[in-house]
Amino acid sequence: MDISRRQLNQLFALAAISAVVPNGRAAEAGEPVAGGTLNLLVQPEPPTLVTLAHTAGPTTRISGKVTEGLLAYGLDFKPIPQLATAWHVSDDGLEYRFELRQDVKWHDGKPFTAEDVAFSVLALKEVHPRGRATFASVKDVATPDAHTAIIRLSKPAPYLIGALQASESPIVPKHVYEGATDLAGHANGRAPIGTGPFIFREWAVGSHVILDRNPDYWDKGKPYLDRIVVKFIPDASARLAALETGEVDIAPDTPVSLSEIDRLKSSPTLAVDDRGNDYSPTVYRIEFNLQNEYFKHDKVRQAVAHAIDRQTVADIAFYGYAVPAPSPISPFLKAFYNPDVPAYAHDPAKAEQLLDEAGFPRGPEGVRFEVPHDVMPYGDTYTRIGNYLRDALSKIGVKVILRGQDVPTWLKRVYTDRDFAFVTNGMGNTFDPTIGVQRLYWSKNFKKGVPFSNGSGYNNPEIDAIFEQAATENDRAKRVELFNRMQVIIARDLPDITLVSFRQLTIFNRKVQDHTVVADGLSGSLSSTYLLKNA
Repeated sequence: MDISRRQLNQLFALAAISAVVPNGRAAEAGEPVAGGTLNLLVQPEPPTLVTLAHTAGPTTRISGKVTEGLLAYGLDFKPIPQLATAWHVSDDGLEYRFELRQDVKWHDGKPFTAEDVAFSVLALKEVHPRGRATFASVKDVATPDAHTAIIRLSKPAPYLIGALQASESPIVPKHVYEGATDLAGHANGRAPIGTGPFIFREWAVGSHVILDRNPDYWDKGKPYLDRIVVKFIPDASARLAALETGEVDIAPDTPVSLSEIDRLKSSPTLAVDDRGNDYSPTVYRIEFNLQNEYFKHDKVRQAVAHAIDRQTVADIAFYGYAVPAPSPISPFLKAFYNPDVPAYAHDPAKAEQLLDEAGFPRGPEGVRFEVPHDVMPYGDTYTRIGNYLRDALSKIGVKVILRGQDVPTWLKRVYTDRDFAFVTNGMGNTFDPTIGVQRLYWSKNFKKGVPFSNGSGYNNPEIDAIFEQAATENDRAKRVELFNRMQVIIARDLPDITLVSFRQLTIFNRKVQDHTVVADGLSGSLSSTYLLKNA
């Protein structure tokens, strides 16, 4: 299936947003200015502050300021030294040797060593939703001395060098976690100790998190900011007011209604930017519980697919800022996107036929069956998607009851209790499908309690084999072909339905400088960020 001219125009329009602030800096910007407090809006409030066992977007926005990775990545995706000062990959791809930064201390004063790296990598392999795939080939981590760590693999992992930043693979203190049986629920997730440029001070649940400047940070002179106050504002209208009044200085993840974006572009004090989101373009998808009495039937899932018009979802839920996406891989991830994935055309009559064939005829009141839809509590966009699904499915005789809840309840319901029929969620692809997409379909990632993983319970040995082969294939062309096959099979099996892809937007006060200097944008450390005086 080719992307239509209209969809191409949408892609170009989205790309043009970057031109609103071409360099991410105001024209009058000069040398960095030290001092000041940055008010950062994150929404919704995260379940934890460390990404050791979570990929929730709000968590990534905080974790990378307190914790650090071995590397960071520039906007060109090239690696930048962080806790590692140098690295070397063996010719056979089975050893990654990292020379570690010396004289780095944890925020509690203990020295950072290679033992922390070894512990973190093995923990990520065990409990991180994407790390279970990213580090699947890790045999062990050797620590020949305090400042050298060697990750040793059983098979090549060509994507690994691109997955070592703090928001994805944080290095955490071994001495804090060692001996714990519940790494995901560890107290360090609520009051984190890291090596990063900012030190955790306070989490006032329901209100804010305070991070203070680390005076002993290894990158001397940084960070420039004295403090970051991370604010949680549940209501979209209140978030807009906070940005316009200056209560909030910067906000990632499209914090206001997309209907406001055109107006904000012309604001004298605010600007809109989409940079720092290409590292992990988001796909929005319906995920089915394949054990559900209705959605375990292929024809029922196919009927749902035919009942949905992706362009209408893009227009209604995203005000035209999203593009239809029939594949698990975003069209924005051009290196791996397969434009020939067969899509299910919007065809309500076909949907009705499939439901009849599946054995679910309309009842006396025209209803075939009733199912709850658990709305992901991550903003109004999900509510709009839920409303659309309720209306679209009602036309084919499926009654949908929208069910709302807070983030912890939603996560527990879907990934631990598995008490759901179908949900809508947004998932970051990351820069490589092995890291961002495999977790959603690999049967070995169907593990209760692991959020943002294989929530459907999908199990297809052919898909498992494709992912496992692609994860160790050093020939890029062969990897692309494997992922092309994967996309076609997923479209056939329909454990989920990808709806649209969207590149998130950051709204910021023009006084905020150098906020987006790494590939993962505001999930980075903000150590280079500063505030213009008298702006």
